[in-house]
Amino acid sequence: MPADPPSVHALTVRRRVGARIRDARLWANLTQEALAERVGLDRRTVYRIELGIISARLDWLVDIADAIDVPLADLVRD
Repeated sequence: MPADPPSVHALTVRRRVGARIRDARLWANLTQEALAERVGLDRRTVYRIELGIISARLDWLVDIADAIDVPLADLVRD
């Protein structure tokens, strides 16, 4: 049985978090591929997270924050 689709609010927050990740990645002068390599994901997954297409797992968010040297709270604040 497929899961219910996320709410509009959840999608909005997911996109905001993705945009913050993208901005922080660019500030750190990293490509999507370089970030993906640092956190053990593929570039396509980083791309999807940044666009809010998929929801990032907490483990990924922690690793991404560490890789770009920003506090996790800065990425997920609302």
